[in-house]
Amino acid sequence: MAEVELKDVPSKELTPESHLTTKADDKEIVESEPKAVATSASTPTMEPIVKTGDPSPGFLIPNTKMPQASAMKRTDPQQNGGEAFVNRDGTVAEAPRLKKQIQFADQKQEFNKRPTKIGRRSLSRSISQSSTDSYGSGTENTRVRELVLVLSDQQNTSMTNVFFSCWNVGSKITCRLLCLLHTEMPALMALRKRAQGEKPLAGAKVVGCTHITAQTAVLMETLSALGAQCRWAACNIYSTQNEVAAALAEGGFSVFAWKGESEDDFWWCIDRCVNLEGWQPNMILDDGGDLTHWIYKKYPNMFKKIKGIVEESVTGVHRLYQLSKAGKLCVPAMNVNDSVTKQKFDNLYCCRESILDGLKRTTDVMFGGKQVVVCGYGEVGKGCCAALKAMGSIVYVTEIDPICALQACMDGFRLVKLNEVIRQVDIVITCTGNKNVVVREYLDRMKNGCIVCNMGHSNTEIDVASLRTPELTWERVRSQVDHVIWPDGKRIVLLAEGRLLNLSCSTVPTFVLSITATTQALALIELYNAPEGRYKQDVYLLPKKMDEYVASLHLPTFDAHLTELSDEQAKYLGLNKNGPFKPNYYR
Repeated sequence: MAEVELKDVPSKELTPESHLTTKADDKEIVESEPKAVATSASTPTMEPIVKTGDPSPGFLIPNTKMPQASAMKRTDPQQNGGEAFVNRDGTVAEAPRLKKQIQFADQKQEFNKRPTKIGRRSLSRSISQSSTDSYGSGTENTRVRELVLVLSDQQNTSMTNVFFSCWNVGSKITCRLLCLLHTEMPALMALRKRAQGEKPLAGAKVVGCTHITAQTAVLMETLSALGAQCRWAACNIYSTQNEVAAALAEGGFSVFAWKGESEDDFWWCIDRCVNLEGWQPNMILDDGGDLTHWIYKKYPNMFKKIKGIVEESVTGVHRLYQLSKAGKLCVPAMNVNDSVTKQKFDNLYCCRESILDGLKRTTDVMFGGKQVVVCGYGEVGKGCCAALKAMGSIVYVTEIDPICALQACMDGFRLVKLNEVIRQVDIVITCTGNKNVVVREYLDRMKNGCIVCNMGHSNTEIDVASLRTPELTWERVRSQVDHVIWPDGKRIVLLAEGRLLNLSCSTVPTFVLSITATTQALALIELYNAPEGRYKQDVYLLPKKMDEYVASLHLPTFDAHLTELSDEQAKYLGLNKNGPFKPNYYR
């Protein structure tokens, strides 16, 4: 994959970016470049590449051609960074730098208005120093953030041109990746093909807060194809894929996210996603409950027009049940986290693969013979334990539920209390969704070099706040890997600052995310089109028929053939031949 070098840009001066390409890549990249048109001897301009108000995000659709260009711009290293236009015939024409200062008046003013703990910040300095130091180039993150801010509301086309010049190669690569994901997400493609003509989400205005990855882009593309308008923010400050956020914004979606947001940025992005004059959401797709919480806190009147909430995480579902119990849930909510397909595939099979990937990428650890304690033996814990056991690790399990505890024992794991093994284990993994599972007392007692990470959704399982004290020293080893050093020289290895390991430090299998995304899409369709009175102000599980439908859409990938019941067999079991085959309470 060709790499793109992003140069530092002074805060008061913005120059068009250049691309370093191989000769083999020149022809392909030229086809996706914005056409450069010299309007004067000193100031080259670019034609608009995004049509304001275009409802169809074409960048995700295969075989969609970008506007062709007669020339592309590059930096010649032999000319001390001087810029040049490379014509199709191979000739190089020098071009002066763009010295004109470009003011982002509307966006800059709006961005500076948001409250922060350190007061007003300029647009170019909004990312916290820690996130800049820890998660790649500050210049790169700044450009992604600014690109997203500029493009998401499509308010200034001239600004779009300059920023997208940094990312059109990345967008082209992202486009190719998304075309590949179409193969690995067969259910979403089938759903789009079957329902696109009917437009079951026509008129739906979906506001979402999930991980912004390439797989999420395919989901957003599908929702748009089914008739919905979408505005999106990230549910995790570290899991956003910058190139995907940039490509989504360029393609016409309103997206507010970048990798390495500060806490202030995180809430500001959610607020900007929700609070838009003349646009009010009528559906919520949430992951963790932060978006729902923010609307309840800041804009409760919005729920008068919201038809339903779809929630996919343990933490978010728990919050919804709390609201329902207190009588404060004022719209129907669909709990897709506890659907069978989501539980088995996203939680069990996904974590069985991604736990090893995340640990290897961050620590290069050898698993054979390592003593590991996994806190929690739900579906996530089961997947983690199975993977580590297969790699030769000695695995202990902590659990509060006697049923899950018995399952752990029957699967060959030793059930312990955390304080019994905390001094001897090499790796600690939390998978509970609870808070304060690993507190300072346990962190103090860990052996030197112990690896600590979280696979549960919540970032409260490891008491990271207790480690930010004067007597402890933090050392950044690599992206998402910190050494926390005690006065006596002991150190522990903390991954992703206690946040979700697999989405922060590695990737998640696309096929698994296809199952989750299809479940979310069907839940949105069901709540949006349900007749009045079908769903009350309560939390519901996805109907079992839909659960089975999601599974059936993925079977052709394996060339699998279902056995069909005969009429006599169906009558004997008291079932419909076409399902559902399990009762609603089946888990």
